[in-house]
Amino acid sequence: MCFAQETSTTQVDSLYKEDQFYAGATYNFINKRPEGLSQNGFSFGFSVGFIKDMPINKARNKAIGVGLGYATDSYNQNLFISKNSDGDFVYSILSDGSSYSKNKIRFHLIEMPIEYRWRTSTPTDYAFWRIYTGFKFAYAISNTYAYKGELGAFKYRNNRDFNNFQCGLTLSAGYNTWNIHVNYLLNSILSKKAHLSGENIDISIIKIGLIFYVL
Repeated sequence: MCFAQETSTTQVDSLYKEDQFYAGATYNFINKRPEGLSQNGFSFGFSVGFIKDMPINKARNKAIGVGLGYATDSYNQNLFISKNSDGDFVYSILSDGSSYSKNKIRFHLIEMPIEYRWRTSTPTDYAFWRIYTGFKFAYAISNTYAYKGELGAFKYRNNRDFNNFQCGLTLSAGYNTWNIHVNYLLNSILSKKAHLSGENIDISIIKIGLIFYVL
């Protein structure tokens, strides 16, 4: 009597890619700021999207990634925005003695990350070290300023003094799903139309947090 021995084979995809969905959460630091402007409360960012992976070497552990996603960023600070009699926006700093529960700027953005990607992955190893660096371009589809305090409660939407286009340098590094993420904006979130005490409001942002990659 003969017995047939079952054998199993594992197919190896030699042309594998790391096409991935991503989700990230950051704390948004106001780095460069005008005199008197300070950050308070919790300023956060959240992003989610998809990156197309395009390997550029035979081992496929180096690649270019191009993606598309959605992001939202908020900034809690003491920059007060109001309107004058002509309907133009006016900027000032809330004094230390001011009483308010909300003074927040929020953006909703469409973003496009472009990355150079290095990793220790193989066709059969799905947990690996990675370093991804590049640029992230974003376009604000809306912005909102909201205030609630002793001066009343009001909200302004789509202030044209804000920069709709934002560009930043990015770095993501880590192992497997958990990765540290840094995004340093190269331009101010406010345009040259916005002035504080006769000077341009040049605000530089650094976002630091975690990003998760899922196949």
